[in-house]
Amino acid sequence: MKRHSVISPKPFLLIQIFFISLCVSSPVFAHAILVQSEPKVDSTIDASPQQVGIWFNENVASEFKALAVINSAGKRVDNQDVKQAALDRTHLYATIPRLPPDTYTVRYRVMSADTHIVTGRFTFTVTPPDTAGLESN
Repeated sequence: MKRHSVISPKPFLLIQIFFISLCVSSPVFAHAILVQSEPKVDSTIDASPQQVGIWFNENVASEFKALAVINSAGKRVDNQDVKQAALDRTHLYATIPRLPPDTYTVRYRVMSADTHIVTGRFTFTVTPPDTAGLESN
């Protein structure tokens, strides 16, 4: 007499669920990603902004936050007053004095919801105001 082995569907189903759960991404395990900045990443503007703001795709922790604006000579030019918006925990900002024409690097560090430290940088350029329309008398 021949015996047939029967595989119980229960372990097979559990294995399938396990592998599917590995494939599905969960926002709990994602790092914070910069999604918006003001001034915009790699933008050229003709007037100095009053502050630099950055937004992430998820809330970031208030601990370990940093935001610095650095000129092309490597000097920090922001007011060193980074803050996190009270009602929008994805938003950090720092005020800056009037910036002369130059290329500036914004450097940031935040802690994601998954407790990983995320760092990054981007640039923006302030150009001299357009003086073509002005004539001296």
